[in-house]
Amino acid sequence: MYQLIFRRMARRAFEQLNSGNYEATLKALAPKFTHTFSGSHALGGTRHTIESMRRWFERLFLLSPGLHFEIQDILVQGSPWNSVLAVEWIDTFTTQDGQPYLNEGVHIIRFRWNRIVEIHAYLDTQKVEALCQHLAAQGVREATASPIEDS
Repeated sequence: MYQLIFRRMARRAFEQLNSGNYEATLKALAPKFTHTFSGSHALGGTRHTIESMRRWFERLFLLSPGLHFEIQDILVQGSPWNSVLAVEWIDTFTTQDGQPYLNEGVHIIRFRWNRIVEIHAYLDTQKVEALCQHLAAQGVREATASPIEDS
């Protein structure tokens, strides 16, 4: 039963992200958490604070307006007090100059008592780096910014 609840929570969270609302994700974070987005580009790095996560989401939506996740599968393992979700997805959007973007990936999300303690996004970082280079050539300064990280 709890697996069904976690699947629904994950679907709702990604639906919220599809509408540009990341506050629900921020509210689900435990006081101590880790968010890692692979790569050494503007979206890469590791975060541990709500403020750095908020800035990261702002950058994500600036660089990828209209970002849409299509969930392919959700796997749940563990117990309500110690769960791991694997959310497989395809994300798409169109850049402001009309270039289509598509990437595939998986979020591994760890929960302790219904609070997120870890999110790690695995995806094709070469596509993200190419996107950042493309946006930088279009004059988007955030595309070449250093990763948002904290200690």
